[in-house]
Amino acid sequence: MGSKLNIDAALVSRLIATQFPQWKDLAVRPVAAGGWDNRTYHLGDDMTVRLPSAASYALQIEKEHRWLPRLAPLLPLPIPVPLAMGMPADDYPWHWSVYGWIEGETAKRERIASLPQFAADLAEFLVALQRIDPAGGPAPGQHNFFRGGPLSVYDGETWRAIAALDGKIDTRAATAVWEAALAATWHGAPVWFHGDVSWGNLLVRRGRLSAVIDFGTSGVGDPSCDLAIAWTLFEGKSREAFRAGLPADEAMWARGRGWTLWKALITLAGHIDVHPVEVDKSRHVIEEVLADHTRAGRDAAAR
Repeated sequence: MGSKLNIDAALVSRLIATQFPQWKDLAVRPVAAGGWDNRTYHLGDDMTVRLPSAASYALQIEKEHRWLPRLAPLLPLPIPVPLAMGMPADDYPWHWSVYGWIEGETAKRERIASLPQFAADLAEFLVALQRIDPAGGPAPGQHNFFRGGPLSVYDGETWRAIAALDGKIDTRAATAVWEAALAATWHGAPVWFHGDVSWGNLLVRRGRLSAVIDFGTSGVGDPSCDLAIAWTLFEGKSREAFRAGLPADEAMWARGRGWTLWKALITLAGHIDVHPVEVDKSRHVIEEVLADHTRAGRDAAAR
């Protein structure tokens, strides 16, 4: 995805001073969870500056400025709305954005009062997003790493990860999940999707879901990629609540398991000898996906 640029508060201050002098006296400081694909900084108390860290992420800027102001009024929760677009300058090669600040903390489990209620609220948000007119919206492509498109884009990468993990995970079960996901072809009409529904892109206030952020991988297509949180955050009653709130058939859930498995496999294969925390997280997600696939098969056989 390209090498990342060194971005710091001094660079942000210079960019603001030269391009938006009305804000040049506002303090610039890093956001606690500032992201990796993009770097985020506080600008005073009420704004943030968001800068892509590599060329592949810079493709998202124009999309966000065009579409987020149109999506925001139609959604039941706040989303980021850009206030200004910065230009390449001062050895920074890409466009960048100034946003209004949205209060809230990232959705770690200990901050969520009721995980089933949180899951139901998130499902309601995603349903509202899917109901927005998709006409003219951005189709899957390089700008969002083909989220919303066919899983076959990542077929080779997935098989390589499965091969690399032979003897370290249940590769036969992983193969079954992946093949089922590829076979569950999407035939629906394109709808809006977020593309990266994860705890770090969901905000919480007073224990409830309060905002959804980071629409860089959003687009119009198959929304099954938005189901991954069913296995990365939810389980048991919360997963049931999430599923009950979404108009997703068995084929979409199979593709959702596929998206989730792909990401967990490549993460595990890439970190297995160097990052034990990521290894444990990825193993857990893989186990959840494989178990859920088995349950789905049993349920289908029983019907």
